[in-house]
Amino acid sequence: MLIAPYDDIHRELLAFLPKNRVYTDPLRTLAYGTDASFYRLIPKIVVDTDSEDEVVRILAVVNAHQVPVTFRAAGTSLSGQAISDSVLVRLGDGWRHYRIFDDAAKIELEPGIIGSQANKYLAPHGKKIGPDPASIDTCKIGGIVANNASGMCCGVAENSYKTLHSMRLVLVDGTPLDTGDPASRNAFAQSHRHILDGLAGMRAKVLENPTLAERIRHKFKIKNTTGYSLNAIVDFEDPFEILQHLLVGSEGTLAFISKVVYNTVVEHPHKASALMRFPDVRSACRAATAVRGGAVSAAEIMDRASIASVQDKPGMPEGLDKLGPDACALLVEVRAGSADELQKKIENVKEIIKDIEPLEPHTFTDVPAEFGKLWNVRKGLFPAVGAVREAGTTVIIEDVAFPIESLADGALDLQELFRKHGYDKAIIFGHALEGNLHFVFTQDFNAQAEIDRYEAFLNDVTDMVANKYHGSLKAEHGTGRNMAHFVELEWGRDAFVLMREIKALFDPRGLLNPGVIINDDPRAHLKDLKPLPVADDMIDRCIECGFCEPVCPSRTLTLTPRQRIVAYREISRQEQAGDAAETKKAFHDSYDYDGEATCAADGLCGTRCPVAIDTGKFIKQYRSWGHGRWDNAVASFTANTTAMTIHAVSGALRVAGAAQDVLGDRAMDAVASGLHKGTGKRIPRWNTSMPRAATPARLTTPATGNRVVYFPSCVARHMGPEKHDPDKTAIRDRTLSLLAKAGYEVIYPADMTRLCCGQPWESKGFIKQGDAKLQELECALRAASNGGELPILCDTSPCLYRMKEHIKGLKLFEPVEFAVQFLADKLEFTPVNRKVALHITCSSRKMGLAEPMEALARQCAREVVVPEEVFCCGFAGDRGFNYPELNENAIKDLRKQLDGCTIGYSTSRTCEIGLSLHGEVPYKNILFLLDEASWPRQAE
Repeated sequence: MLIAPYDDIHRELLAFLPKNRVYTDPLRTLAYGTDASFYRLIPKIVVDTDSEDEVVRILAVVNAHQVPVTFRAAGTSLSGQAISDSVLVRLGDGWRHYRIFDDAAKIELEPGIIGSQANKYLAPHGKKIGPDPASIDTCKIGGIVANNASGMCCGVAENSYKTLHSMRLVLVDGTPLDTGDPASRNAFAQSHRHILDGLAGMRAKVLENPTLAERIRHKFKIKNTTGYSLNAIVDFEDPFEILQHLLVGSEGTLAFISKVVYNTVVEHPHKASALMRFPDVRSACRAATAVRGGAVSAAEIMDRASIASVQDKPGMPEGLDKLGPDACALLVEVRAGSADELQKKIENVKEIIKDIEPLEPHTFTDVPAEFGKLWNVRKGLFPAVGAVREAGTTVIIEDVAFPIESLADGALDLQELFRKHGYDKAIIFGHALEGNLHFVFTQDFNAQAEIDRYEAFLNDVTDMVANKYHGSLKAEHGTGRNMAHFVELEWGRDAFVLMREIKALFDPRGLLNPGVIINDDPRAHLKDLKPLPVADDMIDRCIECGFCEPVCPSRTLTLTPRQRIVAYREISRQEQAGDAAETKKAFHDSYDYDGEATCAADGLCGTRCPVAIDTGKFIKQYRSWGHGRWDNAVASFTANTTAMTIHAVSGALRVAGAAQDVLGDRAMDAVASGLHKGTGKRIPRWNTSMPRAATPARLTTPATGNRVVYFPSCVARHMGPEKHDPDKTAIRDRTLSLLAKAGYEVIYPADMTRLCCGQPWESKGFIKQGDAKLQELECALRAASNGGELPILCDTSPCLYRMKEHIKGLKLFEPVEFAVQFLADKLEFTPVNRKVALHITCSSRKMGLAEPMEALARQCAREVVVPEEVFCCGFAGDRGFNYPELNENAIKDLRKQLDGCTIGYSTSRTCEIGLSLHGEVPYKNILFLLDEASWPRQAE
């Protein structure tokens, strides 16, 4: 039950917003209210908005009731600036429009677009956006601008502040302003002259105070996101320019940003990197200072503790473990428009630092695989600390900036403070060109003594950075709640008063994200600390960063992997705290649908997680906890009688197919929908792309010297084409045709009708039964392949991935891998004259086959479309029958990307059902395309 006035607010919001975009239940307000920081506020109401008009109306409601509102993009911010205990407004899918213009010199972006997606739009033009934060694959434009996020390469020259062209925003009173539209500017000048006059007056006052004006200019020569962007007041005379640049880095406290136009920057095609190793921090800092000014594009410093945290991990460069106790590394990158220019730049860098003694000669590489390995050292630092921390503790990453001439002294002083306060495992790394250092350490907030230690440490750090070195307490992570109390310490009284005036001018009632940037509570940074109760070994390492979220198929339906973990941690906390039984049951019941039922358990989250958590595996374990004796007995029976189970499924498909023929699609769909809903989803949801029962294979292959073991998955054995697919060929026949053309003799495992990889059981949490089926399959494959001598082809990538994950010593291949390795030299490929779609399954992505699969498809078809932002289709085996809303939500944007496509290809029959249904073109296994486009290679 909502307290007043939130009950009235909720009712008023529902007057113009659909119910499924306004949340008040305990699970979703907790999960949706969590961000990547170590602070926790739980909103009373969470709202998903899809348009500027909705934002205006939401602001009218909160203004009428005088309650705070906070806007959220991706929730990857680290300083507590994206949380609320009032109304939290999240960006929905409606905020993803963009426009490239002026020969790609500019790009217009809405705030819901992920940063790396903007760069994909610009890549064909050789351009990119300036900001390059480490979270660019997850964070969104709204957050990038609102936090003035930068990164490893953009520095202070190409951040949002410097590359901003214009902006569209909505003030707290609901007034929109487009600074790039003269008509909008004129209207604003009439309606809000007091804001423009106020900004002009602030500029005049600052310029009349030379000390303050110079302090502002000096502070922004290095990275600085502490407080507001006061440089706007001294950099610009036009009040509109001042206004829009003040919005950069304002963290949602001044207005809502609904659109931004960036001046784009060049993405150089040629790059090279070197991991320079120096005897100590001071030498590395000297080198970083020397190469400033354009010699290198990036220079990342890493202290010895940083290097030690990753030196033993797979894929790291050799020799890191041999470095001395004071060693320091500098990872530099050089970029150029041509190979010759790149080589000249490399030689220039070597010449500049030739007098600084390294531990070994500097070696540059321009090979992407090699310099990618070097950058993996840098990228692995933060997760290396997070992965080894004790359960129940949090990992904190702070960032500060020093004047470049003080970088070495600042780094050494930080190390001394670590020792003083007992943070023995803390590491330092950062963007050396800008004097920006990140330091990472683990912290326990469960005991007051530990909170006191953190407070003492933070007081020493802020004093050292602000008073001793006159640096930035926040270089690029934003002020948030974390540093709000220390803004005046860094900036001084005059500048802090100016910031208060700015806040009062834009938001006189303090409704926009209160407590952020300006906070009168001297202990705000020590309050509302996020609890991290011990929950389960599989998820305790989660740092709640949100990097997993963009690839999750249920991200806009129920929960993401981060949110599933947040919610389960709350379940654990409730158990440990002994909360009321009815409270626990209500929360648990909500989790059973939001957390478990709608999780595809595809594991893609693990590929994005910096500490390699596969939330899908945890959900499978969670499912196993809910199974009773009867459930396990049924699962064991079906596993022990696989042949009979498959026969029964085939029979059901025949019956459903006959009913479809008699009733027609529309009537059959209505009956199926009624049965599914009427039985509480106990009867699977039939759809018009449901396959018919598969026919037995008709083809054989000749006896030759080349032999391959072919294991058709159980799904491929019993699911044939759908009714509306003009090609009624069975996948086994297409596979046999392809193999025969390549001169392969096919061998089947013995007693194949009872064989299965165990995925249908394992995915439902019947781990024991699934493992038993896998072991049975392994024995059969070993025998068929002569103990691993022959290659083994499975036509279904999810099955093959499970086999590869658990079976060692066998040569296991799914279609793409097999084609690349065994067919390319035996077949000629001529592209078919069609535009085709390609779906890369989760399993294929996890096996690193996305690029090879696309390349193979392009060999076989005139034009290939790989739909954007379709990662997992959400069908998840048979989950698409039981919870079809998951599949529908995951690929809701698929159809509009398939214009002109007549067919699609993938490597999983169940995925192809949902893709065919929502893409409205038949999807088939890529082996069909390979067979159609190939013929035997002629002997030379």
